[in-house]
Amino acid sequence: MKLEIFNVLGQKVATLVNEMRAAGQYAVSWNGVDDNGKLASSGAYLLRLEAGSQVRLGRMALLK
Repeated sequence: MKLEIFNVLGQKVATLVNEMRAAGQYAVSWNGVDDNGKLASSGAYLLRLEAGSQVRLGRMALLK
């Protein structure tokens, strides 16, 4: 399973999960910090969830 956050320009901001997991329900939260340890700006972000051959895309807003 891989869960990544991208900005609206398509640049990867953070990878929240990148590991094999058994089937089931999981909760993941993002503290607004990018992969470099810096706080991300408020605004719109895209998320990409890849599990096996399935890929799902979503939108979210980061508010400070």
